[in-house]
Amino acid sequence: MLYAGFMSSALPPFPEPQDPFGAPQLLEVGPLPEEACLRADAARNRARLLEAAARLIAEHGVDGVTMEAVAAAAQVGKGTVFRRFGDRTGLLTALLDHSSRTLQADFLFGPPPLGPGAPPLDRLRAFGVAVLHRSAEQLDLQLAAQPEACRRFSHPTVQALRTHVTMLLRRILPDADCDLLAQALLAYLDPALIHHLTRQCEMPMERLEAGWTDLVTRVTGASTTG
Repeated sequence: MLYAGFMSSALPPFPEPQDPFGAPQLLEVGPLPEEACLRADAARNRARLLEAAARLIAEHGVDGVTMEAVAAAAQVGKGTVFRRFGDRTGLLTALLDHSSRTLQADFLFGPPPLGPGAPPLDRLRAFGVAVLHRSAEQLDLQLAAQPEACRRFSHPTVQALRTHVTMLLRRILPDADCDLLAQALLAYLDPALIHHLTRQCEMPMERLEAGWTDLVTRVTGASTTG
Protein backbone atom coordinates (compact mmCIF):
# COMPACT_ATOMS: atom_id res chain seq x y z
CA MET A 1 0.00 0.00 0.00
CA LEU A 2 1.14 3.54 -0.66
CA TYR A 3 3.00 5.25 2.07
CA ALA A 4 1.21 8.12 3.75
CA GLY A 5 1.87 11.68 2.60
CA PHE A 6 5.29 13.20 2.06
CA MET A 7 5.73 14.23 5.64
CA SER A 8 4.33 11.02 7.19
CA SER A 9 7.87 10.34 8.30
CA ALA A 10 9.93 13.38 9.12
CA LEU A 11 12.90 14.35 7.04
CA PRO A 12 16.25 13.58 8.66
CA PRO A 13 17.52 16.44 10.84
CA PHE A 14 19.28 19.16 8.92
CA PRO A 15 22.95 18.95 9.91
CA GLU A 16 24.48 21.74 11.88
CA PRO A 17 27.60 23.25 10.28
CA GLN A 18 29.84 21.78 12.96
CA ASP A 19 28.67 18.19 12.41
CA PRO A 20 31.60 15.77 12.02
CA PHE A 21 32.38 14.51 8.55
CA GLY A 22 34.78 11.72 9.44
CA ALA A 23 32.29 8.96 8.59
CA PRO A 24 32.23 7.39 5.10
CA GLN A 25 30.86 9.89 2.65
CA LEU A 26 27.59 9.43 0.80
CA LEU A 27 27.51 9.80 -2.95
CA GLU A 28 27.45 13.49 -3.76
CA VAL A 29 23.87 14.68 -4.12
CA GLY A 30 23.83 17.62 -1.80
CA PRO A 31 24.58 21.29 -2.17
CA LEU A 32 26.36 22.77 -5.13
CA PRO A 33 30.18 22.80 -4.74
CA GLU A 34 30.20 26.33 -3.44
CA GLU A 35 27.79 25.33 -0.63
CA ALA A 36 30.59 23.32 1.00
CA CYS A 37 32.41 26.59 1.72
CA LEU A 38 29.48 28.37 3.33
CA ARG A 39 30.20 30.29 6.50
CA ALA A 40 28.58 28.85 9.60
CA ASP A 41 25.89 31.53 9.70
CA ALA A 42 25.09 31.03 6.01
CA ALA A 43 24.86 27.26 6.54
CA ARG A 44 22.46 27.80 9.44
CA ASN A 45 20.35 30.10 7.27
CA ARG A 46 20.23 27.50 4.52
CA ALA A 47 19.11 24.82 6.98
CA ARG A 48 16.46 27.18 8.37
CA LEU A 49 15.10 27.87 4.88
CA LEU A 50 14.90 24.16 4.09
CA GLU A 51 13.15 23.50 7.39
CA ALA A 52 10.64 26.24 6.57
CA ALA A 53 10.00 24.70 3.15
CA ALA A 54 9.47 21.29 4.75
CA ARG A 55 6.91 22.76 7.16
CA LEU A 56 5.05 24.43 4.30
CA ILE A 57 4.87 21.12 2.41
CA ALA A 58 3.53 19.40 5.54
CA GLU A 59 0.87 22.07 6.00
CA HIS A 60 -0.07 23.04 2.45
CA GLY A 61 1.49 20.56 0.04
CA VAL A 62 4.09 21.35 -2.60
CA ASP A 63 1.87 24.01 -4.19
CA GLY A 64 2.13 26.00 -0.97
CA VAL A 65 5.89 26.38 -1.35
CA THR A 66 6.77 29.70 -2.96
CA MET A 67 9.90 31.75 -2.49
CA GLU A 68 7.82 34.41 -0.74
CA ALA A 69 6.15 31.90 1.60
CA VAL A 70 9.46 30.31 2.56
CA ALA A 71 10.99 33.71 3.25
CA ALA A 72 8.07 34.63 5.49
CA ALA A 73 8.13 31.30 7.32
CA ALA A 74 11.89 31.58 7.90
CA GLN A 75 11.62 35.27 8.78
CA VAL A 76 14.17 36.40 6.21
CA GLY A 77 14.01 38.64 3.18
CA LYS A 78 12.81 37.16 -0.11
CA GLY A 79 16.14 38.07 -1.70
CA THR A 80 17.91 35.74 0.72
CA VAL A 81 15.91 32.78 -0.57
CA PHE A 82 16.64 33.67 -4.19
CA ARG A 83 20.35 34.15 -3.51
CA ARG A 84 20.59 30.80 -1.76
CA PHE A 85 18.56 28.64 -4.18
CA GLY A 86 18.13 30.62 -7.40
CA ASP A 87 14.49 29.80 -7.99
CA ARG A 88 11.65 27.60 -6.71
CA THR A 89 12.95 24.53 -8.54
CA GLY A 90 16.35 25.02 -6.95
CA LEU A 91 14.74 25.24 -3.51
CA LEU A 92 12.67 22.09 -4.02
CA THR A 93 15.66 20.26 -5.46
CA ALA A 94 17.76 21.14 -2.41
CA LEU A 95 15.00 19.83 -0.15
CA LEU A 96 14.71 16.62 -2.15
CA ASP A 97 18.50 16.17 -2.24
CA HIS A 98 18.59 16.42 1.53
CA SER A 99 16.04 13.64 1.94
CA SER A 100 17.86 11.56 -0.69
CA ARG A 101 20.76 11.16 1.72
CA THR A 102 18.63 8.91 3.90
CA LEU A 103 18.00 6.50 1.03
CA GLN A 104 21.68 6.57 0.09
CA ALA A 105 22.73 5.87 3.66
CA ASP A 106 20.43 2.85 3.63
CA PHE A 107 21.79 1.29 0.45
CA LEU A 108 25.42 2.20 1.11
CA PHE A 109 25.70 1.47 4.83
CA GLY A 110 22.39 0.04 6.04
CA PRO A 111 21.40 -3.52 6.86
CA PRO A 112 20.85 -6.12 4.14
CA PRO A 113 19.20 -6.84 1.81
CA LEU A 114 19.23 -3.16 0.79
CA GLY A 115 22.64 -2.51 2.32
CA PRO A 116 25.93 -4.40 2.13
CA GLY A 117 26.03 -8.04 3.16
CA ALA A 118 23.39 -9.47 0.83
CA PRO A 119 23.98 -10.93 -2.66
CA PRO A 120 23.93 -8.22 -5.35
CA LEU A 121 20.72 -9.60 -6.89
CA ASP A 122 18.89 -9.37 -3.56
CA ARG A 123 20.25 -5.84 -3.08
CA LEU A 124 19.04 -4.80 -6.54
CA ARG A 125 15.55 -6.12 -5.85
CA ALA A 126 15.44 -4.39 -2.48
CA PHE A 127 16.77 -1.16 -4.01
CA GLY A 128 13.88 -0.91 -6.48
CA VAL A 129 11.27 -1.51 -3.79
CA ALA A 130 12.86 1.15 -1.58
CA VAL A 131 12.90 3.70 -4.41
CA LEU A 132 9.28 2.90 -5.31
CA HIS A 133 8.11 3.59 -1.78
CA ARG A 134 10.24 6.70 -1.42
CA SER A 135 8.82 8.04 -4.67
CA ALA A 136 5.25 7.26 -3.63
CA GLU A 137 5.81 9.09 -0.35
CA GLN A 138 7.40 12.16 -1.94
CA LEU A 139 5.84 12.06 -5.39
CA ASP A 140 4.55 15.63 -5.58
CA LEU A 141 7.89 17.01 -4.42
CA GLN A 142 9.83 14.84 -6.86
CA LEU A 143 7.70 15.96 -9.79
CA ALA A 144 7.88 19.63 -8.80
CA ALA A 145 11.66 19.48 -8.36
CA GLN A 146 12.42 17.49 -11.50
CA PRO A 147 14.90 19.38 -13.69
CA GLU A 148 14.15 20.08 -17.31
CA ALA A 149 14.75 17.22 -19.73
CA CYS A 150 18.24 18.33 -20.79
CA ARG A 151 19.50 18.16 -17.18
CA ARG A 152 17.34 15.41 -15.73
CA PHE A 153 19.72 12.51 -16.19
CA SER A 154 22.84 14.44 -15.20
CA HIS A 155 21.45 15.58 -11.87
CA PRO A 156 23.68 14.34 -9.00
CA THR A 157 20.82 12.48 -7.32
CA VAL A 158 20.07 10.52 -10.48
CA GLN A 159 23.76 9.89 -11.06
CA ALA A 160 24.11 8.49 -7.55
CA LEU A 161 21.28 6.01 -8.06
CA ARG A 162 22.60 5.02 -11.48
CA THR A 163 26.09 4.44 -10.09
CA HIS A 164 24.72 2.12 -7.43
CA VAL A 165 22.59 0.11 -9.87
CA THR A 166 25.47 -0.14 -12.35
CA MET A 167 27.83 -1.48 -9.68
CA LEU A 168 25.32 -4.13 -8.63
CA LEU A 169 24.72 -5.15 -12.25
CA ARG A 170 28.45 -5.51 -12.89
CA ARG A 171 28.62 -8.04 -10.10
CA ILE A 172 25.63 -9.94 -11.48
CA LEU A 173 26.32 -9.60 -15.22
CA PRO A 174 30.04 -8.82 -15.66
CA ASP A 175 29.92 -9.24 -19.45
CA ALA A 176 26.85 -7.02 -20.04
CA ASP A 177 26.64 -3.33 -20.93
CA CYS A 178 25.70 -2.49 -17.38
CA ASP A 179 25.69 1.27 -17.94
CA LEU A 180 22.81 0.99 -20.40
CA LEU A 181 21.04 -1.73 -18.43
CA ALA A 182 21.09 0.53 -15.38
CA GLN A 183 19.44 3.29 -17.41
CA ALA A 184 16.73 0.88 -18.53
CA LEU A 185 16.03 -0.36 -15.02
CA LEU A 186 15.90 3.14 -13.57
CA ALA A 187 13.36 4.15 -16.21
CA TYR A 188 10.90 1.87 -14.38
CA LEU A 189 11.46 3.95 -11.24
CA ASP A 190 10.93 7.34 -12.89
CA PRO A 191 8.66 9.55 -10.73
CA ALA A 192 6.51 10.57 -13.72
CA LEU A 193 5.85 6.90 -14.54
CA ILE A 194 5.08 6.10 -10.90
CA HIS A 195 2.64 9.02 -10.86
CA HIS A 196 0.94 7.72 -14.01
CA LEU A 197 0.70 4.15 -12.76
CA THR A 198 -0.40 4.85 -9.18
CA ARG A 199 -2.62 7.90 -9.60
CA GLN A 200 -3.90 7.75 -13.16
CA CYS A 201 -4.00 3.97 -13.64
CA GLU A 202 -4.70 3.36 -9.92
CA MET A 203 -2.28 0.45 -9.73
CA PRO A 204 -1.50 -0.71 -6.18
CA MET A 205 2.05 -0.51 -4.94
CA GLU A 206 2.14 -4.29 -4.60
CA ARG A 207 1.78 -4.61 -8.37
CA LEU A 208 4.63 -2.17 -9.00
CA GLU A 209 6.84 -4.06 -6.55
CA ALA A 210 6.06 -7.37 -8.28
CA GLY A 211 6.74 -5.73 -11.65
CA TRP A 212 10.15 -4.54 -10.48
CA THR A 213 11.08 -7.99 -9.20
CA ASP A 214 9.95 -9.56 -12.48
CA LEU A 215 11.89 -7.00 -14.52
CA VAL A 216 15.09 -7.60 -12.55
CA THR A 217 14.64 -11.35 -12.91
CA ARG A 218 14.22 -11.12 -16.67
CA VAL A 219 17.08 -8.66 -17.17
CA THR A 220 19.52 -10.68 -15.09
CA GLY A 221 18.27 -14.12 -16.15
CA ALA A 222 18.01 -15.09 -12.49
CA SER A 223 15.42 -17.28 -10.84
CA THR A 224 12.90 -15.67 -8.55
CA THR A 225 14.68 -17.25 -5.63
CA GLY A 226 18.20 -16.50 -6.88
